[in-house]
Amino acid sequence: MDLIQQFEKAIAESKMLSEKPSNETLLQLYALYKQGAVGDINTDPPSNPFDIVGKAKYNAWSELKGKAMEAAMQEYIDLVNKLKSS
Repeated sequence: MDLIQQFEKAIAESKMLSEKPSNETLLQLYALYKQGAVGDINTDPPSNPFDIVGKAKYNAWSELKGKAMEAAMQEYIDLVNKLKSS
């Protein structure tokens, strides 16, 4: 199975975890997913100062700027596998 297939499988598995991950882990999953699927962040930060969730997601993704898409995919797969086994 190639990396993209493993990534797609991990995406599906992330939606069926037995326990909801912590908010910090959810942000990490989001950022790795976006970096793996889209690449470097390509949007403006949220303009609403009260959009705390949007800002957190934006910041988490922007911290991965420059990380190769393949590396982000692999880290996402590894994190989902870790969450499945815990």
